[in-house]
Amino acid sequence: MRVTFPILTLSRGGAQRMLAELANRLFKIGHEVTVVLPAGAIVEYALECPVVFSTGEELSEVDFPYADIIVSNYYTTVPVAQRASEQGKGIHVRLALCYEPTFLPDNNQSYASYHMVKHLMVLSRWQQETVRLNHGIKGRIIPIGVNADFHNMHLREQVRSPVVSAIMRKPEGGFSGHREQDYLMEQLGIVKALHPEVSIFLLTPPGEFATSAALQALRSDPRFQVRTPSGDEELCYHYNEADIFVSSSTYDTGSLPGLEAMRCGAALATLYSGGNLEYCRHGQNCLMSYRHENRLAEDIVRLVRDKDLRVRLARQGESDSARYTWERSMQLFQSELFEIVSKQA
Repeated sequence: MRVTFPILTLSRGGAQRMLAELANRLFKIGHEVTVVLPAGAIVEYALECPVVFSTGEELSEVDFPYADIIVSNYYTTVPVAQRASEQGKGIHVRLALCYEPTFLPDNNQSYASYHMVKHLMVLSRWQQETVRLNHGIKGRIIPIGVNADFHNMHLREQVRSPVVSAIMRKPEGGFSGHREQDYLMEQLGIVKALHPEVSIFLLTPPGEFATSAALQALRSDPRFQVRTPSGDEELCYHYNEADIFVSSSTYDTGSLPGLEAMRCGAALATLYSGGNLEYCRHGQNCLMSYRHENRLAEDIVRLVRDKDLRVRLARQGESDSARYTWERSMQLFQSELFEIVSKQA
């Protein structure tokens, strides 16, 4: 099967990781996969399949090779993918890695993009129902996965004060509002005031740190330590440093960092974000609260003070996360593509 992925960027992030994982894994098992990127696009995930760069800063349908399937994702890739499909370059399938209209600018355009494509794939039941209610389209679910490089290194067996970690993304640009990072910092500040012995690590992609005055300013705050993992090996180590991983996002279709942290053996304190209901069970493998409850700091402190609870939730979370693999995601994705192609024949 010939598959084309038009992608805007492969900078560090859960959505981009999923695209790279699916493209690489389909290529490895024998499919003819091509990734089409704009000229000068950032590529921070290694691609093993052929890559075509557009001659311009924006993707054009002329850049697309002839294929069986074109997989668009972000809403700005949808119109160009649809035009290429109408030119006979493949059946257009959208893999929606987020539901853009609710939390990103230009929602009139992103909302309308869901009316262009017949075939839709989503990451979670929550996202599936959100799109179905708004557009009458029931997407097929392709779950997120965790790379096998993420594992429990058993660093927590050392006797030390608890470590709390969270991911901070670049706030400039208007793409991180759903992450509730101001609230996160407030809640972590409460934890540090109550338990000054706790170390709090903030993990941020190095590329974003280099271009963000707000992230750089965190280095002068004595309450926190900033970590800039450059790849999966370092990120895995930092997940393993943490006894407690905190997620403050209120709007995620998949919420990958929480699942990765679970796989690495950290206890998860999280806000409800929709998509994380796929793997989160409050009181069984994590502590979860709704944003309006304003309870995140309380949950973190509870885990700091109750080691038995922390260890129990972490063990169950690590066990529950084991079924979420990129191999499983790819197999489900492949099966759906085969079905779409067979019905089109």
